[in-house]
Amino acid sequence: MPAPAVSFVTPPNSPHIEALATLGVARRYRRGALLIQEGETGDTLYIVLQGRLRAFVADNQGRELTLGMYGPLEYVGEMSLDGGPRSANVEAAEASTCAVVSRATLLEYIAAHPEFALELMARLIRRARLATDSARSVALIDVYGRLVRLLNELASSKADGNGERPLKERLTHQQMSQHLACSREMVSRLLKDLETGGYIAVRDRWIVLRKPLPARW
Repeated sequence: MPAPAVSFVTPPNSPHIEALATLGVARRYRRGALLIQEGETGDTLYIVLQGRLRAFVADNQGRELTLGMYGPLEYVGEMSLDGGPRSANVEAAEASTCAVVSRATLLEYIAAHPEFALELMARLIRRARLATDSARSVALIDVYGRLVRLLNELASSKADGNGERPLKERLTHQQMSQHLACSREMVSRLLKDLETGGYIAVRDRWIVLRKPLPARW
């Protein structure tokens, strides 16, 4: 399975998404609850109001690959609004509240606000580009290279007074392995090597980049 380029940055708030959310039904989901199951048919869009959702695929052996994490005012489920089957699973990564919007409501909103269709298209294009980037990553970059890429994407853009860049997200080794399409043991070994080499530090289970990571290991 390919290792996707996952975005952890919440995009600027869209007035259309905020308006559309008010037309949906607010529902709460406990951590781990499955909102969307791959292969099933569905005609609803989920807009995150609070919490975070995780989109992922899984194989028959139970191995999972995370496709994306979605926070407030992000949405999932738009791929099935053409009437086709769901292309991935979506679960609540933490206790979450979503506005559930039906296909009919979405189409009515687009009819009243046709410029919103362009916004939807732009989002689909961005996700298609991420998919292309994922294919390139799995074909050309090894596990260590994908780990470096993930850590740099998660790290703060500016160093603190000590020249260190803490990660903006705290992920377990298992979660990282799901992003990188490798085993948890591989992630643990690579992170331990980087820590021993002084490139990263782990404080209160939070990873900090102490200096630029080497391109190869």
